[in-house]
Amino acid sequence: MSEYSIINKLKDQNKISDQLLTCINNLTLEDLIAIKLELSTNLLNHRLYGLDIWNNMNSITKEAVLKFSLSVTKNKTDAARFLGITQQNFRRALKNYNININTF
Repeated sequence: MSEYSIINKLKDQNKISDQLLTCINNLTLEDLIAIKLELSTNLLNHRLYGLDIWNNMNSITKEAVLKFSLSVTKNKTDAARFLGITQQNFRRALKNYNININTF
C-alpha cells in the first residue's frame, strides 16, 4: 500500500500539477477546506441548501484521514495502528466510506 499516493493518483488523472502542489503547500488545511467549499458553492450563490455540513464534518474528516493512512503505511495493520483503531474497526471504516483497498 505504501506505493499508493493520492498525489500520484491525481497527477495521473491530470487533476493536479507540481505548480499547484507548490501553491497548496503554502496554504493551511483550513484555507484549503474554505477554498473547496467556496468553489463548490459558486453556482449556488454560496449556499449549501440541504447539506448539513456542520454535522457531516466528522465524516468528511475521517474519510480524508483514512485515505491518508493508506497512503503512508505499508499495509492495513499499519494503517489501523497509525489511526489508533483495531483492525476490525479499520475494516468497518473502509466499508462505511466505500473505500476499495484494491485500488490502493
